[in-house]
Amino acid sequence: MNLTDQQFIAAPQATVWAALNDSEVLRQCIPGCKEIEQISPTELRAKATIKIGPITATFGGTVTFSDVEAPNSYTITGEGQGGVAGFAKGSARVRLEPVDGGTILHYDVRADVGGKIAQLGSRLIDATARKLAGEFFEKFGAVVAPVVPDQGTEAAEVAVNPDVAAPKVKRRWWSLCKAKPASV
Repeated sequence: MNLTDQQFIAAPQATVWAALNDSEVLRQCIPGCKEIEQISPTELRAKATIKIGPITATFGGTVTFSDVEAPNSYTITGEGQGGVAGFAKGSARVRLEPVDGGTILHYDVRADVGGKIAQLGSRLIDATARKLAGEFFEKFGAVVAPVVPDQGTEAAEVAVNPDVAAPKVKRRWWSLCKAKPASV
């Protein structure tokens, strides 16, 4: 499976680079990640539970960083075992491009799966990989460059604290309950 795409992150390149190398940020952003441990500056050990079609498996494995050109790019390579479900291995070339207002993160992923997962077919595996990549980058963007709502609007206050809307909803609901039915 090959996947090439890019994602805009509304943060400076140095911030994005630091987040890409922070195991806690990665743990928060990797879908299904249960744990991640920094073994050395260039190696991580991780465990993640992933669902591909009807198969759910917990993969444990290692991730290594190579071809590091801080703060511009690196290659990340991983290999994991999912027990009877099979194995997954792959690599991603990640490149950061500073742009006005943030950073574009370019990535080129190559992955291989084997075992029961491979029997599901490439279309399902590719669709799942795209979905997982989308979830990762959506979460990564939210963690690295969180959107701060405009505090001057009621909508922003409701987004930050949903209980603010509760009294208004209750009043409206109560007024509808007390309303007399219209004559026919």
